[in-house]
Amino acid sequence: MKWLRFSFLALGFFSLCCATAGDSSGVKKMKMQFRVFEEYTQALYQRYPDIRIEGENYLPMPIYRHIASFLSVFKLLVIGLVIIGRDPFALFGMQAPGIWEWGQGNKIYACMMVFFFSNMIENQLMSTGAFEITLNDVPVWSKLESGHLPSMQQLVQILDNEMKMNVHMNTRPHHHS
Repeated sequence: MKWLRFSFLALGFFSLCCATAGDSSGVKKMKMQFRVFEEYTQALYQRYPDIRIEGENYLPMPIYRHIASFLSVFKLLVIGLVIIGRDPFALFGMQAPGIWEWGQGNKIYACMMVFFFSNMIENQLMSTGAFEITLNDVPVWSKLESGHLPSMQQLVQILDNEMKMNVHMNTRPHHHS
């Protein structure tokens, strides 16, 4: 039985090390935004075959990233304590609450509940809802400012106007003194 607890403890420690040694930015993509980006990319490539389209993640505020990182580590610690059966409340001279007692009797459910609930909060903290569009490093649309995605028609109109303006600016005669 001791080797089983030790293996769970080692597994928890290894998971903790892997979680903290991974990508330090902690960026997670929302599937919906990625799908929208892919749809817009395909439509824009058909209309503008020479345009280069890049997608990247928009980082949330640093405080949210730090809270999500802490929550990720705390989640692994709680799951590890549930698995090995240690009562952390006894260290502080407190009586264990009923939910902890329930978790000790239902370890699989308790670990799953901690894992999924924690991931839900982490994803909410890391989600910015950003869908920012720039053309030649000039912002042309911001979902953060407007509160919604542009329709494809709006986006095409914006890009057409920006490209016409860029062509007009590039074809103006230069005056030499």
